[in-house]
Amino acid sequence: MFTGMVQRLGNITKIKMEGAAGRITVVPNRPFDKPNQLGDSIAVNGACLTVAAMEDDKVMFDVWGETFDKTNLGKKKLGDVVNLEQALALGDTLGGHIVTGHVDNTGTVAKIEEVDRDFKFTIECSRDMLMLMVSKGSIAIDGISLTVAELTDNGFIVHIIPHTIQETDMSEFKVGTKVNLEADILGKHVQRILEFGGGQGYRLNLNG
Repeated sequence: MFTGMVQRLGNITKIKMEGAAGRITVVPNRPFDKPNQLGDSIAVNGACLTVAAMEDDKVMFDVWGETFDKTNLGKKKLGDVVNLEQALALGDTLGGHIVTGHVDNTGTVAKIEEVDRDFKFTIECSRDMLMLMVSKGSIAIDGISLTVAELTDNGFIVHIIPHTIQETDMSEFKVGTKVNLEADILGKHVQRILEFGGGQGYRLNLNG
């Protein structure tokens, strides 16, 4: 479980493919407050990955072919920047919102506008993703906990402050950049209930 509060930026220094799967090596821009251990979960651009090996300041992650295919990790190249967040521990502050690290879909940066000191990003995404969003609700973009400012016919808009730009990979975004999206877990539960007939169907299931 994660919060969507990016703790470090990392640079991809090695990508070793073995068929559709592979291993990526990431170097954080500075050490984590809590040292990583083998087997720890870390969100890499919002995708929950397991620490497979470590060497000096390098952290290695084994990545399944499906993860490469379903997230933007499959588009990354050597030197690219990724967001990093260690898994939430019991007692940690939940500064963003509940993020599972399971990317639902990807979207595309359609427009970037500067508004005074801040920035306005328009993201295009599938209808399936839009169904899970509400205005002023939460969305994770590349693992960053953000608020949906506006919904459009084919996407949504987020407003970003300079601090977020500086401390995340959003400083690297351009029109056409592919981003990982994870909807609020509450929206996914509601959709699942509705698929089974809504509140009435849900109560019937509970009663057996």
